Amino acid sequence: MRKLIARLRGDAGMNTAEYAVGTLAAVAFAGILLKVLTSGNVQSALTAVIDRALK
Repeated sequence: MRKLIARLRGDAGMNTAEYAVGTLAAVAFAGILLKVLTSGNVQSALTAVIDRALK
C-alpha cells in the first residue's frame, strides 16, 4: 500500500505539462509578434530604416 501511495504522490508528469505550457506560450508570443511585424505601420518603418541604412 505504501508503494501505491508513494507512486500516486509523485510528479513525474509535471515536466511534460510544464513544457506544454511553455510551448503554448512561445507559440502565442510568436503569433502576436508575427501580427505586429506584418502590420502596415511596422513594415513601412522597417523599410524606412533599411532604406536609410543602404544610402
